[in-house]
Amino acid sequence: MEAIFHEKQEGSLCAQHCLNSLLQGSYFTAVDLSTLAEKLDDEERQRMAECGEESEEYHKFLQQPSGNMDDSGYFSVQVISSALQVWNLELVPYSSTDQRLNSDPSKMTAFICNFRDHWFTIRKISNYWFNLNSLLSRPELISDTYLALFLAQLKNDSYSIFAVLGELPQCTAEEALKNKSIVHDPIPRPPLRNISSNESDPDLRAALELSIADEINFISQTQESEDNDLPEALRLSMQGFATTSEEDDEETLLRKAINMSLQC
Repeated sequence: MEAIFHEKQEGSLCAQHCLNSLLQGSYFTAVDLSTLAEKLDDEERQRMAECGEESEEYHKFLQQPSGNMDDSGYFSVQVISSALQVWNLELVPYSSTDQRLNSDPSKMTAFICNFRDHWFTIRKISNYWFNLNSLLSRPELISDTYLALFLAQLKNDSYSIFAVLGELPQCTAEEALKNKSIVHDPIPRPPLRNISSNESDPDLRAALELSIADEINFISQTQESEDNDLPEALRLSMQGFATTSEEDDEETLLRKAINMSLQC
């Protein structure tokens, strides 16, 4: 995990951290993004001027603050998209009907997410997915089997999700993780019981069902070598909801945990 590039949050520079986490290097600074934002502002002014520099709409536009950046260091999705174009990468809303999007998110390369003006990256490095949120103290591992559920949860909680299309630059972490086996967390974070939704959401329900089947399969394949802590982790995840029998097996515990999350 040490090989993964991960910037901690500074001020409101989450867009900068998001881009650098995606590209796995210190490629963009706040000055770089400010330059892109100013260029976008100029282009918008030119388009407005075409309607008449004496028009009321044009003068109102000039009085408004930039929609692409502010004094705190926040940058818009247009700035992020312009920065990615430098690398021949494209940002596409994941909810769009673009045929280049794969219905199985694990077949994609990376996602950029936004909620309440905070940007963060979810990227695949080697064979692993990582949540590279700059608010986290370290990169957070996401299993392929949980990715669909994780994205469905974000969508249900009103996050904006964009898929990154194109070939990402090679990074040192790719080689470091290539032949390394990482044990996935048996209970993904944020905990399932914190999902602010119900099972009426078809996307979330489908992702939950897929996650249940895949995680149970993952457990059955690895239980002899690396799931010694799984029963306890599952019990802790259900703490405060119900007590469980000592004889409950992993599959039963997992189903109970997910069923409880659907009742929240």
